[in-house]
Amino acid sequence: MASRVDMEFMRECIARLTKVGVALSAEKNLNRLFEMIIDEARILTNADGGTLYLVSETDNVLHFVVVQNESLGIRMGGVAGPISWEPIPLILPNGSNNYSNVSAYAALTGEVLNISDVYYAEGFNFEGTRDFDSRTGYRSKSMLVVPMRDHEGVITGVLQLINAMDRETGEVTTFSRESEMLAESLASQAAVALSQKRLIRELETLLDAFIKTIGTAIDEKSPYTSGHIRRVAELSVALAKQVNERKKDFGLPSFLSETELEELRMAAWLHDVGKITTPEHVLDKRSKLETVFDRIELIRLRFEVMLREFELSLTRRFLRSGSGGEYLQQVKSEVEKYLNEIKENLAFLEKVNRGDCRLEDIHLERLSKMGLNYSFFSFLRGREEKVISEREEEKLATRQGTLSEGERKIVNNHALMTYKMLSSLPFPRKLRGIPLYASAHHERLDGKGYPLGLKGKEIPLQARIIAIADIFEALTASDRPYKKGKTVKEALRIMEDMAASGHIDGDLLKIFIEGNIPLEYAKRELSPDQVDI
Repeated sequence: MASRVDMEFMRECIARLTKVGVALSAEKNLNRLFEMIIDEARILTNADGGTLYLVSETDNVLHFVVVQNESLGIRMGGVAGPISWEPIPLILPNGSNNYSNVSAYAALTGEVLNISDVYYAEGFNFEGTRDFDSRTGYRSKSMLVVPMRDHEGVITGVLQLINAMDRETGEVTTFSRESEMLAESLASQAAVALSQKRLIRELETLLDAFIKTIGTAIDEKSPYTSGHIRRVAELSVALAKQVNERKKDFGLPSFLSETELEELRMAAWLHDVGKITTPEHVLDKRSKLETVFDRIELIRLRFEVMLREFELSLTRRFLRSGSGGEYLQQVKSEVEKYLNEIKENLAFLEKVNRGDCRLEDIHLERLSKMGLNYSFFSFLRGREEKVISEREEEKLATRQGTLSEGERKIVNNHALMTYKMLSSLPFPRKLRGIPLYASAHHERLDGKGYPLGLKGKEIPLQARIIAIADIFEALTASDRPYKKGKTVKEALRIMEDMAASGHIDGDLLKIFIEGNIPLEYAKRELSPDQVDI
């Protein structure tokens, strides 16, 4: 019959196991979790030392994760970093199972081993243990080896304890049956907790990889924006870290935690996901008249038809008149004059068609006159048609860039689509800000942005950070078909004007500049001729 002392000790152990179970489930840091498993196992069994092994997910080996020995003052692994010791093979070079090593045996068979004295144990190879003892002056004796099974019964690791200490005399003794049961219980709880953490980590890794894949796919949809999303994500995180350091100087909201930084990074990777719905011919528009092809070629062809008509008309007049060489020379002179006029106007149209040509009123007036004055006879339709159609004239009249007002609305709609798409996803609680952060990077402090027309502090800090990263990347990017990449100075000058006009957050821009982020980015991503700071 158990004594009152033994019963009290078991009650304390059961209470401790309960607390340990809660603590194991709550611990988020895997390295601290590993250390906690060994610490608690040693306390429950009063073991002098302990080792935690994990079964490799890719190789048939056991990796050392934590090694402790109280007498020798050894604490390796865990939060101190990886252990460099060679892993223990589960499969020998000849293809047979490694049953000679106790930890490998426990991992392969699932059996618990309770050995009174390892120096006299039969069937196992303890050369490594003896070598350790000879080098340290230690005497390894009793050993308890317990496999760790997860909720599916899969062995994920091995808990190995050494030298049970008598609680009264302090002498090395054999691990009791009670210690064995406690160690098994702890190993089971630890395996389930470890499996849970691994599953969460794997799901987070999968989610992160999936998000990056989507972002990369969006970039690859256009041959002109490859790397844009990655660069915006990197700039966003760099600025967010600077915000954490400089927050007090600018009276910004509370610090962004590690979880919030991760949420911001993912939002930046997803900020253009709505562009999945944007037609390629709009997204990649290199000129104002480009659709499936650049319609400037059609206008050039119409001018050619019109010129041929003019030549034929003059030739007919000459033949009907019966005039001599002097009149023929006049005809040639008129054709030459008309040809030069057409060439001059075509050159003007080709210039206007480019996105880097900013149109003034005088340009629009000339464009309007050309639309009225030039026509040709379409044999296909059997009627006179304008060389420049009304729709083409409307597109050419775009004052800046290559997008017409209608096309700009189509492109701008990507922000709303980003919000709709991401809002439909069941993000975990700690990532629920992603839809708003990702979609609000085109909002403006003055309320004139899109898609929601948010104003001032209604725009989350994270969205304002992504906005600055997005604008700087877009201004300096040299891979856009419709513009040349700005130098760093030019880009920052434009952004300072945007901050002054209530477009972007001036405090964040100041942190962005003073944090030396533009220069570091430029050295890494831009051509040398763009780095002018």
